[in-house]
Amino acid sequence: MRRPRLRQAPCVRGGLSAGAFLMSSQTLQGGTVFAGYSILGELGRGGMATVYLAEDAKHHRQVALKLLKPELASSTEGARFLHEIEIAATLTHPNILPLYDSGDEAGQLYYVMPYVDGGSLRQWLDRERQLPIEDAVRLARDVADALAYAHDRGVVHRDIKPENILLEQGHAVVVDFGVARALSRFGRKYSTGAGMVVGTPAYMCPEQASGESNVDARADQYALACVLYEMLAGHPPFVGGGTRAILARHVVDPPPPLSTVRPGVPRAIRDALNRGLAKAPADRFASTREFGEALIASATTTESGSSIAVLPFVNLSADPEDVYFGDGMAEEVINALTKIEGLQVASRTSSFALKSKKLDIRAIGELLNVTAVLEGSVRRAGNTLRVTAQLVNTEDGYHLWSGRFDRERKDVFAIHDDIAANIARALRVVLREDRRRAIAKAPTTDLEAYDYYLRGRQFFHKRRKKSVVFARQMFERATQRDVEYARAYAGIADACAFLSHHYKDEGTAATLQAGDAASLKALELDPDLAEAHASRGFVLTLLDRFAEAEQEFQRAVQLDPSQFEARYFYARACFQRGELERALELFEEASQVREDHEALYFAAQSLSALGRTTEAADAYRRARPVIERHLELNPDDGRACTMAAVSCSRLGDRARGLEWAEQATRVDPDDASVCYNVACLLALEGERDRALANLESAFQVGFGHRDWVEHDPDLASLRDDPRFQALVRTI
Repeated sequence: MRRPRLRQAPCVRGGLSAGAFLMSSQTLQGGTVFAGYSILGELGRGGMATVYLAEDAKHHRQVALKLLKPELASSTEGARFLHEIEIAATLTHPNILPLYDSGDEAGQLYYVMPYVDGGSLRQWLDRERQLPIEDAVRLARDVADALAYAHDRGVVHRDIKPENILLEQGHAVVVDFGVARALSRFGRKYSTGAGMVVGTPAYMCPEQASGESNVDARADQYALACVLYEMLAGHPPFVGGGTRAILARHVVDPPPPLSTVRPGVPRAIRDALNRGLAKAPADRFASTREFGEALIASATTTESGSSIAVLPFVNLSADPEDVYFGDGMAEEVINALTKIEGLQVASRTSSFALKSKKLDIRAIGELLNVTAVLEGSVRRAGNTLRVTAQLVNTEDGYHLWSGRFDRERKDVFAIHDDIAANIARALRVVLREDRRRAIAKAPTTDLEAYDYYLRGRQFFHKRRKKSVVFARQMFERATQRDVEYARAYAGIADACAFLSHHYKDEGTAATLQAGDAASLKALELDPDLAEAHASRGFVLTLLDRFAEAEQEFQRAVQLDPSQFEARYFYARACFQRGELERALELFEEASQVREDHEALYFAAQSLSALGRTTEAADAYRRARPVIERHLELNPDDGRACTMAAVSCSRLGDRARGLEWAEQATRVDPDDASVCYNVACLLALEGERDRALANLESAFQVGFGHRDWVEHDPDLASLRDDPRFQALVRTI
């Protein structure tokens, strides 16, 4: 055992009793016998107690004896205080320091615990300031486990801070359960300048800082989040300016972004931390156990493998119109990388939203939560092609790999394969041979057809009616050049399905029929093309042939487990039919394949429609930051604005919800889905007349999904209104 550091008081000869020393100096001297314990020396002093190292002669062990300050003892009913200590003594958990003994000796309250020689978290932080991320998360999980155990038994700590977290063999042990609770119940509170409260200002939740005395387990969760923030940042979220200022900031100010002081902390950890630091208790995790589980999940995500974002390749060709080719190259690389097991790939939407934004690599890594970024450029000249690519570590900015490919244009597909293989080697992940063959397989031998296909993909991703109509034309030109181009036929099917789904008009039937034929042709040409099965499934749902659609979606996932679209559109079809449990399952699966704002949002909507309100609230809390992050990158996405609006409304943030709805209307006033979703938001807020007016506008500009309207939980307040019923009959 390491020798403890003692503040040695002079040893008193003759073994005098503790009472004499307490009366004269209020300090136990070395050599004193107090309540049967031989005092060896002082270990430290805190705001309410002095801690001594003592010898328990009866059990032949060293212990830590805490002696409450006299002013606390004198104002506290001893019997009731000791009763609280007795309750805490019933807690038996590996991460809770047990209580050996307690009592009242000559009017002095004390309690006895094991002596832990690993020191406190405060001492570690004083030495190191910032802890390694892995250590910080591990200790926070230990404390979360301890708190969850205590909370299950009705015990709230009320004073979680680094001083009350000891370190034993690399793990955290929480001390002083029951002490702050006792002080609060007996009326002894500390004056902080902002009222009379119990706790430590730097770690005090907003409700405590506002003077509320009846706090619950979520106060401990907030305090733990403050401690985790300090372990990562080197200081608590709110510091400086005195007690009054700190308490006010807990109530009013958002915590300073962790990314500004510790850029390397993964987004999953930051998201969990920010939720734990939510101002309103209802916006925090439902339990401290759930907070701990989120940290476990974030650590698993961090440790499970590498993650990468592929930025649009810069066009260096003489023709500025060739930008679509660089975008297409990057998208093809993204598609190739999704086939590598153990590699997490940022979505095209997220990566391409950074186009033309002047951000350094570290900022991109922080924004997209990736460990590596692939940058590249493309130069086309006649029949030759030069592609350069570089893989950069977002943590330190160092190059992990770079390559230059000078090839003929016909070798473009081999370049995709080479880049994917080199990235797999650099990131030490495995590219299976069958996956590599799939990547290297040339989808067409006609380079002009491929050119049209890339143009089509570029415009399809704009997700606006005119751009998707143009994308369809490009895909059709590709099939005219190469009548066996399966991916181009799948592109036609996707474009037709999108237009039929979002824009109902007199041409819808013919458009859907064209999509039906194109999806069949794609599968005829390549029965093992996963994206063709997903396209076919989407078309079949619009034709109300759900049993066949289900088979196609399932086949797509069998062929390519990374298929997001198959799961997502299958989930929407199930929601539309009222199969809410299945829809929920599929939306959650889709969000695991790709952290997509729409999948997370509709998972929350499914829970809401099922009446599982508590789970739905948690799901909206998970979805909201992802939606808002998407909108940071894509501020003109009107549909995402409406999703943010509904999420805020569901979480009680009415003002912010209405702001998002107004932004959606400004961005895309004639989009059927935007009009419909704004109607949903207004219905949630009790604005019945405005909701019905927006719903009528949605129907007028092409929203025609009667099944969806009938099952949407956001419209529940309108269903007994004859005007609503009349509108639905017009679909």
